Amino acid sequence: MPSRSELRSRLRAQRRALDPVLRAELNARITQHLTQSSLFRSSGRIAMYWAGHGEADAHAAAQRAWSRHKRVFLPVLLGPFHNHLRFAPFTPNSVLQNNCFDIPEPRVSRAQLLPGISMDLVLVPLVGFDDQGMRLGMGGGYYDRSFAARLFRRCWRKPRLIGVAYELQRVSRLARQPWDVTLDGVVTEKQLYLFNQ
Repeated sequence: MPSRSELRSRLRAQRRALDPVLRAELNARITQHLTQSSLFRSSGRIAMYWAGHGEADAHAAAQRAWSRHKRVFLPVLLGPFHNHLRFAPFTPNSVLQNNCFDIPEPRVSRAQLLPGISMDLVLVPLVGFDDQGMRLGMGGGYYDRSFAARLFRRCWRKPRLIGVAYELQRVSRLARQPWDVTLDGVVTEKQLYLFNQ
């Protein structure tokens, strides 16, 4: 079985190798599956992410959310070591600034930043996923740290954590680490998978 770093490298390379025309088509299908879901329709506060490095991109879902009068948020790195996420309001008029990883974040006051628990739906980037809701991220642990409270609650209603990925990122099984926060589902170009927690 490959190590997490080997698997991460392989999956990232496959993701980056996608033809740009095919990538756009896959992203459109992902957005369609997501925005037609009851999870999306019933959510008032939706946290997205700014896709980069070949990540699956559901950014077009923001337009649909705004047209349905939903509030959209983007993650902002916070904390003395920039290792926790808070969520900033994101509108068509938002002024963006790059964080230490060159990822755009809304430029807002600290008072406008909300914790993850304030969201109804959080779209989560990932490198790989399995059918048990395990997620292989980039290795920084930002989402695991930011939603660690889920590890200590038996019943969790919100936010719903939905990974966004291409089918090629699906693997048979990921080993669980004690700090891993599982996903409620993953949306791909094929469908929205929901996992029994």
